Amino acid sequence: MAALYACTKCHQRFPFEALSQGQQLCKECRIAHPVVKCTYCRTEYQQESKTNTICKKCAQNVQLYGTPKPCQYCNIIAAFIGNKCQRCTNSEKKYGPPYSCEQCKQQCAFDRKDDRKKVDGKLLCWLCTLSYKRVLQKTKEQRKHLSISSRASHQEKEQYSRLSGGSHYNR
Repeated sequence: MAALYACTKCHQRFPFEALSQGQQLCKECRIAHPVVKCTYCRTEYQQESKTNTICKKCAQNVQLYGTPKPCQYCNIIAAFIGNKCQRCTNSEKKYGPPYSCEQCKQQCAFDRKDDRKKVDGKLLCWLCTLSYKRVLQKTKEQRKHLSISSRASHQEKEQYSRLSGGSHYNR
């Protein structure tokens, strides 16, 4: 008997393959609680209701500080206190002043000095890094799908060749 794993939302048990890779959600919970981007901070979060377009952290900040302003560095509308968002404030404290992002050209990329943290050697801001990684992931999935389908079509051709007595397609 195969081991069963719990969905992180409804806690029902499912085979491991039936749960989503990242958050271990069953199909029903993935449909009921899709991953969306927060209107303000742009982070991805599990949407609890269709009317809610901001994450829990930003919802708390709106109640405490009111509607946010655009960040002076990244222009994301998430500056609740002062003129910088929390991500840029923390990055500035940790890494120093921002540099120009090699993709969007805004002064919002923080040099973490570690080449392994750069994306293909480029100094990118947070939003451009997310976008770049999303494109890489999509490309990787497409290549995987293409290699599987080309392998399948090659096997189909071999099978057809064997069934038709080794004749070629172009007759």
